[in-house]
Amino acid sequence: MSEARSTIDTVVWDFGAVLFRWRPRVLLAASLPSRVKDDISAAHWHEQFFQSFGGDWAEFDRGTVEVPELARRIARRTGLSEAEALAVIDAVPHELQPLPDTVALLHGLHERGLRQFYLSNMPAPYADHLEREYAFVRDFQDGLFSGRVQLIKPDAAIFALAESTFGLVPERTVFIDDHPKNVEAARARGWQAVLATNGPAIRQGLVELGLVA
Repeated sequence: MSEARSTIDTVVWDFGAVLFRWRPRVLLAASLPSRVKDDISAAHWHEQFFQSFGGDWAEFDRGTVEVPELARRIARRTGLSEAEALAVIDAVPHELQPLPDTVALLHGLHERGLRQFYLSNMPAPYADHLEREYAFVRDFQDGLFSGRVQLIKPDAAIFALAESTFGLVPERTVFIDDHPKNVEAARARGWQAVLATNGPAIRQGLVELGLVA
């Protein structure tokens, strides 16, 4: 086992598309059936609504915009009605379903005695929902939701806050996230990182780090 493998003792998890299902185009098709008819319209509305998770949605993630104002902004910007925008916003909690394979990895690492935390771009209403509905969210030692601290990934400040809040040693920490920019931001601070393109990629990354057999 390499030195890096032998010294990692902390895992920091993203939530969306890592521990929880996140399929925004499926969500949009179900919520806006008169608008989303095929792959081309799904791609269009994905970009228009979420703005690559920048713009209005990033401010929602950051906790500086609340749901009514977000719906108004999206409606003004896209031509959707406020009711249509709210239909999508309100459907997100149902989409965020646990992914059994990665939740199993989480439990396995817990049994091995690793410290585990979460670092998620998640608006406060959705964070509240996940904590209410899923007991394993409360089993982490600690965590940061962007909407509660008014910082978002990939900004360096939220990684610095995680380090100070959780008592992280960067070289002994592995971060799991599905966005390349977030992974790059973690690595820039000296963290190990796994790009979570899917469940098998997460497992393989943890195998390579010596954390999973």
